Amino acid sequence: MLKEYYTQIISTVIVVVIYLITKKITVKIIQSFAYKASLNDSRKTIITRYFNILQLVLLFTIIFTIWGVKADNFFVTLTSVFTVIGVAMFAQWSLLSNITAGILLFFSFPFRIGDVIRIQDKDFPTEAKILDIKAFHVLLETKEGEKISYPNNLLLQKGIVILKKDIFDEDNNSII
Repeated sequence: MLKEYYTQIISTVIVVVIYLITKKITVKIIQSFAYKASLNDSRKTIITRYFNILQLVLLFTIIFTIWGVKADNFFVTLTSVFTVIGVAMFAQWSLLSNITAGILLFFSFPFRIGDVIRIQDKDFPTEAKILDIKAFHVLLETKEGEKISYPNNLLLQKGIVILKKDIFDEDNNSII
């Protein structure tokens, strides 16, 4: 019985081994990039998760192909799943937008934790210190001590001026 599927079993094992190797290489590349850019661990972890999900989707696609799942059936199922997800996520477009912006901020890192920035918004200009950069938002602290959660996608849409690095007073957490 196993002789019939010998080729598929060997191919699947090879693909899984390649997946594990590429996963480790990807993690090393992300860690190296994060180290060189002096990025914190939370940003590195988030980007690593995104790439792991992408690699896992590719792994299952290749395995389905190896085991002879007909492309028509596979793509109909995949299209149906993405349609349902797309409809469900349409209401959550800002969530996807913030995730994408978080990835762009990770790789472009125009500002870092500890920088004091001014967000050029004509209605609500904001000047604050960056406390943390998350997947969906940046946590800011104003000189008045207010903590603001600012969506990543808005940071990419607004003009940002980096004023200074670490100009907050250690004692009272206000701008000197």
